Amino acid sequence: MAEVSGPIVQIEEVAHSFGSTVALNGVSFEVEAGEVLGLLGPNGAGKTTMINVLSTLLVPDRGRALVAGHDVVAQASSVRELIALTGQFAALDDVLTGRENLILFGRLRSLSKRHATRRAEELLERFSLVDAADKRVGSYSGGMRRRLDIAASLVVATPVLFLDEPTTGLDPRSRAELWQVVRALRDDGLTIILTTQYLEEADQLSERIVVLNHGRVVAEGSPDELKQLAGGQACVVMPVDLGQLEECASALAPFGTPVVDRDIGSVTVPDAGPGALSSIIAHLEGIDLTDISLRRPTLEEVFLQITDLPDGP
Repeated sequence: MAEVSGPIVQIEEVAHSFGSTVALNGVSFEVEAGEVLGLLGPNGAGKTTMINVLSTLLVPDRGRALVAGHDVVAQASSVRELIALTGQFAALDDVLTGRENLILFGRLRSLSKRHATRRAEELLERFSLVDAADKRVGSYSGGMRRRLDIAASLVVATPVLFLDEPTTGLDPRSRAELWQVVRALRDDGLTIILTTQYLEEADQLSERIVVLNHGRVVAEGSPDELKQLAGGQACVVMPVDLGQLEECASALAPFGTPVVDRDIGSVTVPDAGPGALSSIIAHLEGIDLTDISLRRPTLEEVFLQITDLPDGP
C-alpha cells in the first residue's frame, strides 16, 4: 500500500443501535496516518461498537466510515486487508507454543509455511518473546499473552491497528511493558486506535483523544488541550495545623473559590493561574505549611467532568 498522508480513518455521522439501545449516535472524527488516537468513554459509551464498525464486524445503521479511502461496508474485504485488531480477550491456543501460534496465524492468513515461520521469528524477536517461543501459551503470564496476541494480529503487516482495551487485567509492570510495545509500533509508523479504561494510559500513549459519552463525541483534542477544559493550574496548600484549614481558605479566597479537603488536610484553589504562587505565599504569612504546590488538572479530572452529562453535547 502506498504511503498515506492526512486522515487514514474517517468517521462521518456513524450511528448504530442494538434494538432500543443506542450505542452510537452520529459519531464523527478523523485519525491521521501514523498517529495514536485514544478512544475513551465510560462503560457503554460506544467504544467497542465503534471499533467493531471500523473493523467490519458491525454494519452501521447510518453514516459512513472509511479506512484509507475504503468504505467499511461497500469495500469490507479491502478494509480487512488494511487493518489488524486485538480485542479484549486473547485469541490464542493455550496448547500450542508461542512460535506455533504465530505460524498458525500466518498460515491462516495465506502465508506459505516458510514465510509464516520467518515472520514468526521476526515477531518473537520484536515482541521480546524469544525465550518463551517454545513454551506452551497456557504457561504465559498475562503480559506475555497480550504481547503475543498483538504479534499474532500483525503477522501480516497492516497500516492500521485497533487495540481494544489491551491492558485490562494486567499488573503495572506488564502494562508498562505493553506501553513500550505500543510506542515502538507508533515509531514504525502504524496508525493505532486505542480504547482503554486507564486514563494514565491514554495520557501516556495518545497524541489525540476522542471522548465518547452516550454514543456521542463530547470532547476531542490532545491530552494537553483536554486538560485545559478543567481550568488552569491548581494550587494545593497543606497547613501543619489542620485547625487552620478555614484560615487558609479565607486567605486564598481572593484567588478563586477554595476547596477544603479535611480528609487529607488540604485547601485547593482550582484555577490559581501560573503567576499566583508568590502572591499566595504572601497571603499565607503566619501559617506554617507542610506543602504548597501547583499542579495541572489530570486527564481523570477532565474525564469525570465532561462525561458527567446526561445526553452528550
